[in-house]
Formats: sequence, C-alpha cells, structure tokens
Amino acid sequence: ENPNPHIAFQKVPRPTEGSHLRVHILPFPRINECRVQELLQEGLARSQGAPPATRGDKKCVVPAGPPVVSIMEKGSTVFNSAQRLEVVRNCISFIFENKFLETEKTLPAALRALKGKAARHCLTQELGLHVKQNRAILDHQQFDYIVRMMNCALQ
Repeated sequence: ENPNPHIAFQKVPRPTEGSHLRVHILPFPRINECRVQELLQEGLARSQGAPPATRGDKKCVVPAGPPVVSIMEKGSTVFNSAQRLEVVRNCISFIFENKFLETEKTLPAALRALKGKAARHCLTQELGLHVKQNRAILDHQQFDYIVRMMNCALQ
C-alpha cells in the first residue's frame, strides 16, 4: 500500500565510471594446516574422554486416563459426516437441475467428501433415485460433473 498517490520508485545509484575495471573479489585467506590438525585432535580427545550421554530409565506405572474418544468427538464426527452427505446430495441435485454455478461451488467439497465410504454409498443412492425419477438424459456438462464424481468415488 502506498499512501501517496504518486508512484514511488526505489533510487539505485549508478556505478561510477571505471568501476568495472576494479577488482572487488578479496582473496581467500590461507588455511593453517597445523592449526586445523590441532583443532581436530582436541575435538577427538573431548569426544573420547567424555562419558556417553545416557539418561537413566526410570520405570513407573502410568495410570489409565480418560478414554481416547470422548462423547463430544463422537457427536461432532456424526455431524461432520451428515454435513458431507448433504454436500454430496446438494451437488447431485444442482447437477440435475442445471444449476452450474452452484455445482461449481459445491463440487470440490463433494469430491473431498467422496473419500469416505458413506459418501460413496450416498452418491450411488442419489444417482439411482434421479435415474428412477425422470430417466434423465444428461447434456455434456452434466455428464462431465457426474463422471468426475464417479471417478473420485472409484479412486
């Protein structure tokens, strides 16, 4: 964000004349081989002389705590599953009603929901109901959406 309505440009100074002729690279310092060997020997002596770092294992009995899955989590799982099934149902209804804007909005969530077994079962039931009700003939876009959902369910 720029509070000033005028466009701000960063000012980068231009190099002076002849700067390209100057050497800017500093030479790397020479390594003292004796000093490197001394440091290596010191490190080895320290690591060999030091006792191994171990923690004493303290045995104790861990008391049983609350159950892993609580009642609240079970309720939210059921609610979440019901929401996913509703998303799949709505998406299929939008497809058969030619509501393509709503279909585009709900399709990603429906495809994610189809990773669950209950949602895949719901997909087959809903498609079966629509076929029995109106012997639907699909246009290209409707067919594409249904095939995408079926492919996701099969995967």
